[in-house]
Amino acid sequence: MSAVPKGFRGDMPNGFNPNDVSRLDAEALAHIDRRRRLLGPAYRLFYQQPVEISRAKGVHLYDRDGNAYLDAYNNVVSLGHSHPRVVAAIQRQVETLCTHTRYMQDGLLDYAETLLSTFDGVLGATGCAMFTCTGSEANDLALRIARHHTGRTGVIVTAEAYHGNSGAVAGISPSLGRKSTLDPFTRLVSAPDSYRVPLAEIGPRMAAEVAAQINNLERHGDGLAAFIADSVFSSDGLYVDPLDVLAPVADVVRKAGGLFIADEVQSGFGRTGSHLWGHARHGVDPDIVTMGKPMGNGYPVAGLVVRSEVVASFGESMRYFNTFGGNTVAIAAARATLDTIRDENLMANAVSVGSMILDGLRDIATRYEAIGDVRGSGLYFGVEVVKDRATKEPDMDTALAAVNRLRERRILISATGADAHILKIRPPLVFGREDAERLLEGVEATFASLA
Repeated sequence: MSAVPKGFRGDMPNGFNPNDVSRLDAEALAHIDRRRRLLGPAYRLFYQQPVEISRAKGVHLYDRDGNAYLDAYNNVVSLGHSHPRVVAAIQRQVETLCTHTRYMQDGLLDYAETLLSTFDGVLGATGCAMFTCTGSEANDLALRIARHHTGRTGVIVTAEAYHGNSGAVAGISPSLGRKSTLDPFTRLVSAPDSYRVPLAEIGPRMAAEVAAQINNLERHGDGLAAFIADSVFSSDGLYVDPLDVLAPVADVVRKAGGLFIADEVQSGFGRTGSHLWGHARHGVDPDIVTMGKPMGNGYPVAGLVVRSEVVASFGESMRYFNTFGGNTVAIAAARATLDTIRDENLMANAVSVGSMILDGLRDIATRYEAIGDVRGSGLYFGVEVVKDRATKEPDMDTALAAVNRLRERRILISATGADAHILKIRPPLVFGREDAERLLEGVEATFASLA
């Protein structure tokens, strides 16, 4: 097994290494060179041998030669690629009207009403919906509201959190790498590492770390505006249990006058199977919930739901307008996506097929010492790859080798975590049992080849 070339760690798990192109043919090299010239150096490709995609349908991507790749990673199209119901909704609406939210439109209000009805507690009863184009914008807007409401700027996130790529939310996204500057009023706390920390200790430990960081913010002349977390801690390494972690944190945050923001870009819209929203698994009632990626099944639509009293002064002091956020076509896509999750019983499918995959991955782990832990909920899984089960030392090289061996078998996943050593498996909600069998067979064969 070859290690990642010396001097190349990259800033993205499973990023293409431009210093290792020995396996690429002349046509691929020409494409990559043209891409670098036209798009600049900041864009990143997946996999040591990048995939050129020509079309997609359902759970498959197809290259220019018609080869099918099983997509077990892309949660943007959570209903599968080119879902006919969403495609039809977009097409009908774009043929009729595409305009912004400054005109009276029943469709916008109907969707907001339906979306709000999916929340429990105060958000469901008296919350307000606001729309953006991306999850980054939604988190950016949530920060603006939180800072305006509290009069403070401090934000606490987990150690490898990712909350977007605008200037504001990049400043609270440590997973972007050490060269990406954090906001001076950002503070970090440990992720709830259920593999290395006893489960009973995780909630109290996290609450204590949050309290300590609140004190630190206050000592430096500010205070806490918000604690924001993705409830499955996707970029930290995917920690779905235990479920008594976020409630004690929310108590500490609110006692300090801060807001609790649930980032549902990764964990929302039925991803965890048992609940439409990831924070609901924890029994916590957020002040703001942000959402993005899967909201329009590929169409750029995102937004947030916020307690009415939190947004009241913000709305009185300034207007909010987003030219494309909540436009008629975006809302049509979002409505079709939410209706399809319900009408096709996709949450139940996530539980059923997800349980099959989780059991299968845990069975595979019994045969390969490189797999230290398997965890997941619904159709979201983390497979932790280690050098030694006793020391639990991360093994980035083997994890990235596994990702690329699976790509060779035309099965697409990625890696996550601070050391890029945790396989990140996130199939569309329409994944079937045959798809799950192919995925598990590929994982088994991959670890057999690496053993």
